[in-house]
Amino acid sequence: MKKSAEKGFALDPEKGYFTYRGADVMAFDDIYPEGHQSGVSLILHGHRLATNGDVRFEPTPGQWQPVPKQTGRVVDPETNSIRARLSYPDHERHLRGFNPMIYPDFAFEYEVNVRGEGESVTVTVDLDRPVPPEFQGKLCFNLELFPGDLFGKPWIMDDHSGLFPRQPNGPVQAREPNLARTLPEEERDGPKTDAASLAGDGSVYNPIVADDLIAAPYDVGRRFTCRPDDAMSRFTVVSETADLKLYDGRMNHNNGWFVLSSEIPAGMKKGAIRWTITPDTSAEWIYAPVIQISQAGYHPDEPKTAVVELDSRDVGDERATLFRITERGEEAVGELSGSEWGRFLRYRYKTFDFTDAKEEGLYRIRFGASETPVFKVARDVYERGVWQPVLEYFLPVQMCHMRVSEKYRVWHDRCHIDDAKMAPVNCNHIDGYAQGPSTLTSFAPGEHVPGLDAGGWHDAGDFDLRVESQAGESYILALTYETFGVDYDATTVDQAAKTVEIHQPDGKNDILQQVEHGMLSVAGGYKSLGRLYRGIICGSLRQYVLLGDAAAMTDGIPGNEDDRWVFTEDNPPRELTTAAQMAACARVLRAFNPSLSADCLKAARELYEKTAWEGRAETAKIHAAAELLLTTGEEEYRAFLLSEKDCVVKNIRSLGWIVCRVLDAVSDEDFSKAVRDALIPERDRYEAESAETPYGIPYRPHIWGAGWDIQSLGFRYYFLHRAFPDLFPRDLIFRALHFILGCHPGSNAASFASGVGAESAIPAYGANRSDWSYIPGGVVSGTALIRPDFPELLKFPFLWQQTEYVMGGGSSHYMFLVLAVRSLLGL
Repeated sequence: MKKSAEKGFALDPEKGYFTYRGADVMAFDDIYPEGHQSGVSLILHGHRLATNGDVRFEPTPGQWQPVPKQTGRVVDPETNSIRARLSYPDHERHLRGFNPMIYPDFAFEYEVNVRGEGESVTVTVDLDRPVPPEFQGKLCFNLELFPGDLFGKPWIMDDHSGLFPRQPNGPVQAREPNLARTLPEEERDGPKTDAASLAGDGSVYNPIVADDLIAAPYDVGRRFTCRPDDAMSRFTVVSETADLKLYDGRMNHNNGWFVLSSEIPAGMKKGAIRWTITPDTSAEWIYAPVIQISQAGYHPDEPKTAVVELDSRDVGDERATLFRITERGEEAVGELSGSEWGRFLRYRYKTFDFTDAKEEGLYRIRFGASETPVFKVARDVYERGVWQPVLEYFLPVQMCHMRVSEKYRVWHDRCHIDDAKMAPVNCNHIDGYAQGPSTLTSFAPGEHVPGLDAGGWHDAGDFDLRVESQAGESYILALTYETFGVDYDATTVDQAAKTVEIHQPDGKNDILQQVEHGMLSVAGGYKSLGRLYRGIICGSLRQYVLLGDAAAMTDGIPGNEDDRWVFTEDNPPRELTTAAQMAACARVLRAFNPSLSADCLKAARELYEKTAWEGRAETAKIHAAAELLLTTGEEEYRAFLLSEKDCVVKNIRSLGWIVCRVLDAVSDEDFSKAVRDALIPERDRYEAESAETPYGIPYRPHIWGAGWDIQSLGFRYYFLHRAFPDLFPRDLIFRALHFILGCHPGSNAASFASGVGAESAIPAYGANRSDWSYIPGGVVSGTALIRPDFPELLKFPFLWQQTEYVMGGGSSHYMFLVLAVRSLLGL
């Protein structure tokens, strides 16, 4: 029988997890163990405290260590339990895939049974075979504890106690690594990952090895209590079959978490692990209302809506009050008109419209005991420190092959001047890079390729240069310049000296300098290789995980083993998309850098002519033709677009915003009518999906934060609105920007744009994440979903799925969105 939540943890069959008072226990609903988002998880009074409860081959694994393959999950209300079936190895990830892993040579299946038993949850592990001697003391059941909330906080193990330290502390234990007993490589077609190359020779640290040197446990016992000082965070774990050991996973991975671990006892199969987890819960606790607004404030004439996120059990009918902040303090302006929106995710939502607040000044909103940070309403709200940090800070800091300084500060020194040598063939590398049986160029594997030591931006929190990030970023910046006429100069960029000086104008347009920088890499690579590069990335995993100055990755001397590798590929959709992007960049660079503009246009034409496009690349060919028509005005491209009218209509969802920009250039009434008619169902889809959330935009949460997708949607939607304002009203553009700037789900209502607004995403997963810092103008992906219904944005710099910066739209789409709002307001 299903147990009552009044008597203890009960399994909710609709939600698929256990609930009791202020505690929730999820089990194997999430599927992202590398990102600390899987297995058994504990959410206590609105905060995820523990996660990744599962069987692993080491007590402190990192993102590079083997993870199990989940083969089944049964939610059983009759027994008040969730059972997950898993196995090792996952053959699809052993020395293959986006980030290949190296699995130990022990194949087994196991079941994890999570059951609600009164005020506790029990976790049992049954194996289909005992652990062999060579893996005894290695195979263990782990539960990871979020470190961001634990620094300086207490724990108790049996009759011992301690504090969670800010930094990992020794001593260190040496152990025989699992690498000594690796699953044999499997024969298969296609690029291969060489285990010896991936793991290195053992002479230096390698993150693929997580168990040769680990921190000695802080303590060992059978009963562990976390946060005994805080009733809202306190939980106890009791182990019946094996000792509990408290480890610090940061000793061998800087981005590690604290880990509670039990080694699977020798000779045991059924009931090998049995833990009882008992959180302290408060019957009176209720989720405090969160008022979500734009942290940057509002223009007097733009729509303004505050979204209030409430506990689903909260039946109160409080009113929201708008206060004006004056030199004498706060003054009540009046109550806001509220509407009950309903349920979304795990919460109840109300919306409050305050569009009529047009008087310039400082404001805050209060709802019960909750209140917003102070925000401003002003006509100049977007004129300083909102979109500008993208150009002033983020893009300059990400620039590769340059020394980037800001007065006293050096963000990074001149880097990767030894780029690059040709990647090895038949190679499945890390981070999704793979080289086929040929280099597709005249260069041999390992040969230095000239012309790659200029331009480009470090992609995301790592330092590689993907062609879609480089060309895509340049393209968005080009369209931003072209659409809004951005004229801004705060930075000196000296390509000859390879230096950048932040906040030192040089009399040149910053956005065009950034377009130039991207194209120096993409067009330079095309000239040198005779084709596009796939990307440029370091050759070793140790280099890849670098935390620090980008210049420390290589020695700057071409021709030795630390040089980065350049990859190529035969990928018609990407090649034609890049052709489109280069054609647009050629357009805006025509007067700024005529020679580079000519190189971009030449490459775009050649890619358009020679790239096979029938089938899956047809829409990319249309995109390329559209940009080439706008750049050249030539009839060839217009004729092709007209001949592809049926394909445009069929693929209007992806092509609509592109063809809307060329309707005047095509100048064909039938073509325009076909596009408009095809867009009507898209208008209806936008309206229907926007009505599904209290934020008034299409938003379907998933593991990664959705901020980048929403920015991209706003970017594309703007061109639909500009072409057909009667079909696509402007409100979605405002709402998309407000979502990024803080009006989004979850208890952390920070702006996703670091350094923008009263509260923003700090720290973030950028190049300076090890310092718990941020890069102004970097925009994180934002609030992620802990499946099935918990929105989360942790203040933590090592969760890439929540707080990473990226190129190719992460910040440039945001900048475009702000400028679009300015344009809609007539600024």
